[in-house]
Amino acid sequence: MVMKLILLKDVEKLGKSGDVVTAKDGYARNYLFPKGFALLATERNIKAAEANKKQKAEALEKEIQEAQRLAEAISRLSCTIAVEAGKDDKLFGSVTAIDIHKSLEAEGVSVDKKKIELKEHISQIGIYQIPIKLHPDVIATLKLWVVKK
Repeated sequence: MVMKLILLKDVEKLGKSGDVVTAKDGYARNYLFPKGFALLATERNIKAAEANKKQKAEALEKEIQEAQRLAEAISRLSCTIAVEAGKDDKLFGSVTAIDIHKSLEAEGVSVDKKKIELKEHISQIGIYQIPIKLHPDVIATLKLWVVKK
């Protein structure tokens, strides 16, 4: 026998959360239901799943819009970090994501330091374009000036 189900969580090779799928009775009763991965697809459950899916989509859209607003604010910024430097404009030490995070906070922008994507620490004076991944779909670019003290 085959059963119609609504997935509550993503299940590999079956579907994503909120999808209405079919699965064999034994698989549903012995694995999906006990683990809390699925519900029986009744009219009531389908309506609740659709409402939940709509609510999640609205929340995701709001999150993306918020990230885009923050990205616009960051792209208008130009942060400057003054550091000690020696010959050939080599820094004593380096500029890290933490330094950039502090510089952004000084400008009034709060971003998680883990979202600042530095491929390697900055060890020379210059102008840098720093990518900040605010959301999987939204990446802001910060203009960073590293200057001598």
